[in-house]
Amino acid sequence: MIRKFTQLILLSCLFFIPLQSLHAQLSDTASWTATVQNDFRVISNITYLKANNMELKVDVYLPRKAEGPAPTFIYYHGGGWVGGSKEANILRLLPYLEQGWAAVNVQYRLGQVSLAPAAVEDSLCALRWVARNAEEYGFDTDRLVVSGNSAGGHLALTSGMLPSDTDLALQCPDTESPSVAAIVNWYGITDVVDLLDGANEKAYAVRWMGSQPNRREIADRVSPMKYVRADLPPIITIHGNADPTVPYAHAVQLHEALDEVEIRNQLITVPNGRHGGFPAEEMLRIYDGVFKFLDENLPN
Repeated sequence: MIRKFTQLILLSCLFFIPLQSLHAQLSDTASWTATVQNDFRVISNITYLKANNMELKVDVYLPRKAEGPAPTFIYYHGGGWVGGSKEANILRLLPYLEQGWAAVNVQYRLGQVSLAPAAVEDSLCALRWVARNAEEYGFDTDRLVVSGNSAGGHLALTSGMLPSDTDLALQCPDTESPSVAAIVNWYGITDVVDLLDGANEKAYAVRWMGSQPNRREIADRVSPMKYVRADLPPIITIHGNADPTVPYAHAVQLHEALDEVEIRNQLITVPNGRHGGFPAEEMLRIYDGVFKFLDENLPN
């Protein structure tokens, strides 16, 4: 896995390689990419929900050679709930595709379309869409892993941690919420209230809440820390301890709270790491830890 993931890192950097060195760098990577094109079926822009007159889409990546239902990676992009796109995050799916997983890349309503808690509502509906369509697409509902970076990490946490009877899922066409097998949280926000004012105030969080009179109540309802309890799935968090965008303390607080209720969890700290953009050697260490965690905690 190390060798192949090194190729994936190389692939993600190809656009920045000078032309004169491209041929030399391409040989190792091209052998994998040439194969993977035939190993996966891609279905783009499937509508999973219509909200505020907006059709929300997912992109689905399916392994052609899967023997039975495939473990499925569900990804929510970052951008402070007010920016970003699923298309800009395709490379984040590659380590899971290389392992033969299915993947679902999720679009959700950004703040300029709908203020909080719309993004959380959409992420829950996307998760339910995956479960409802599991037979058609070959998703293994016993091995659903939700993940995301930054605001997407927050959405992965809320998708996997909110109780099944939450009223934040009332707009979903499906009434049943599937169980998540694990959560992979990349420097996600765990306490939204903390970001609305004071020392940790962040403009993106303020924009997402807008001027709603009950914004602190909404922020509390969508804060993962509010939902720490003893029946949660395993959670692994990756966070740089010099992150200027999402306080590292959010990861530490979640880790300590999960320990208190004896939920299997792990915090991978990136020394001097900022808001993503970690060096290649750190990414290799992180993914070794992530896949070891998943191997130990997902059902066979």
